Amino acid sequence: MSHPDHPNQFALLGQRRFAPFFWTQFLGAGNDNLFKFAFTVMVTYQLQVSWLPPEQAGLVIGAVFILPFLLFSATSGQLTDKYDKTAVIRFVKNLEVGIMLLAALGFMTRNVPVLLACVFLMGLHSTLFGPVKFAYLPQHLNERELTGGNGMVEMGTFVAILLGNVAGGLLVALPGIGGNLVAIACVGAAVLGRLTAQYVPPTPATDPGLQINWNPVTETIRNLKLAHGNIVVFRSLLGISWMWFFGAVFLSSFPSFAKNVLHGDEQVASLLLVVFSIGIGVGSLLCEVLSKRHVEIGLVPAGAIGMSVFAIDLYFASRGLPSVPTQGLATFLAQGAHWRVMTDLALLSLFAGLYSVPMYALIQLRSAPSHRARIIAANNILNALFMIVSALAAGALLGAGFTIPEVFLFTAIANAVVAAYIFLLVPEYLLRFIAFITTRLVYRFRVRGDDNIPVEGAAILVANHVSFVDAIVLMAASPRPIRFIMDHRIFRVPVLGWLFRLAKAIPIASQKEDPKTYAAAFAAADQVLAEGDLLCIFPEGGITRDGSLQEFKGGIMKILERRPVPVVPVALQNLWGSYFSRIENGTAMIRPFRRGFWSPVGLVAGEAVPAAQVSPALLRTRVQALLTA
Repeated sequence: MSHPDHPNQFALLGQRRFAPFFWTQFLGAGNDNLFKFAFTVMVTYQLQVSWLPPEQAGLVIGAVFILPFLLFSATSGQLTDKYDKTAVIRFVKNLEVGIMLLAALGFMTRNVPVLLACVFLMGLHSTLFGPVKFAYLPQHLNERELTGGNGMVEMGTFVAILLGNVAGGLLVALPGIGGNLVAIACVGAAVLGRLTAQYVPPTPATDPGLQINWNPVTETIRNLKLAHGNIVVFRSLLGISWMWFFGAVFLSSFPSFAKNVLHGDEQVASLLLVVFSIGIGVGSLLCEVLSKRHVEIGLVPAGAIGMSVFAIDLYFASRGLPSVPTQGLATFLAQGAHWRVMTDLALLSLFAGLYSVPMYALIQLRSAPSHRARIIAANNILNALFMIVSALAAGALLGAGFTIPEVFLFTAIANAVVAAYIFLLVPEYLLRFIAFITTRLVYRFRVRGDDNIPVEGAAILVANHVSFVDAIVLMAASPRPIRFIMDHRIFRVPVLGWLFRLAKAIPIASQKEDPKTYAAAFAAADQVLAEGDLLCIFPEGGITRDGSLQEFKGGIMKILERRPVPVVPVALQNLWGSYFSRIENGTAMIRPFRRGFWSPVGLVAGEAVPAAQVSPALLRTRVQALLTA
């Protein structure tokens, strides 16, 4: 799809393809939480219900709300793929208005069974909206906008959760009229959401011929198998579900943590929620800036590291606090030790935002459009299961006598172990993280012409070979994974060799030196292109020893004979003279800071050359021109 570029993600709020959808989902998330929190407070503080004790009210309401995600996510994914997503959105918002009218009656009559039924129905409403929420964006945003759009949605969701909880708590607490005001607010938010939904642009069905399977059990199994068909996507689903496991431990612990560990009142508990929500929102918005408006999954390991580091520090910051009488908000904020707790909480949630947004964008980008909504439905199923396991695990640890700070510590350690496992299973995350760190911290990296690197379909990149980190720099510039053909000797270099094996780089030797490796390299290259992926070669055949561009060899022609695909010339600028280039007597990687720190490095991609026009001389001329561009 083609849309005019915009200066940043906030500009999307001025465009019809995004703004009505954003406000529709914002109002829905806010209404969910306004309703649930007001109901929880009412049952906990204002009503005496024998079959719903106050200490179990939050748990029961949360369980009832999440149950539809397990039962109906698979069905909702099918509906979203089969029908126009805008039509589904409007149907869901009509349903929300009806549910909130019933809930209004429940609040005004203080009827707990009716309100509990509405909790289930609002869970159903959210289940139906979930696949639409993430399947809508790739149909209206391009690859460069997807991270920013997801960041805005993620930020909006957590701000809506925060505002909904605050509004619900304040309104229901007003003596005599609280229930009536909550009723009015819930219906008003639902009606306003339906009005904004009317302006959401048409979003055609991606699989209109789909036959709906109404059996939730068999369809849930089929959805999970469908998701498992793309292993990178499936493991990303597991990564997102783990984030919800991690977050649920903290969110569910805030009331007890505030009361029993921080010795604060209800306002302190609310402050923790505010800090957590703001952190998630800021982290989500930072993704577009840090990723330079691509889907940058290198942020995911950074997010995982930050989540563990600051969760561990939260344990140390909170375990030794003295036991004092319950403190109000002003007294709590007057103590320096509490600021360390809030800083840890803000930063761990900020890194959770950095962790989750690129994963959502990757799933949207890599899932087949025809069943993207069903993949998102599978994600919702896994999220619900992980959150249930999270509640059971945290409850078991607390029941065994562990303190809340110790539960946080166990969660932080588990997060480090799970993250390491995921990144070894899907090395693309780790490789992109290394590329991200190299090009943002080691070098000052500038990319031009990256829109010439295709976001889908097979293509070959040809680049000058200046240093031992050329492949890493290229990884950082591409929105997609790249498979590299590299001299077999580079695999003997410590650390770098391990990285290139992890990246599944293809070793090549000259036909005279090793005919078997030579033939295997071209067979592997053809397989990469047959699968519609990107292949990169360095036609000079080795790293330059004097900084000049060498003659291009004919291997590219052998590849194109078997698989004619577009060829994109790429120039790596200013890497000659860096630590990783062979500037001193043909030796690299001596005197690490000979060019200082954060030295400028560039990459320029030129227009693709059709396979029929390619020749080594032409490609060399194109790369030479780009070097001085």
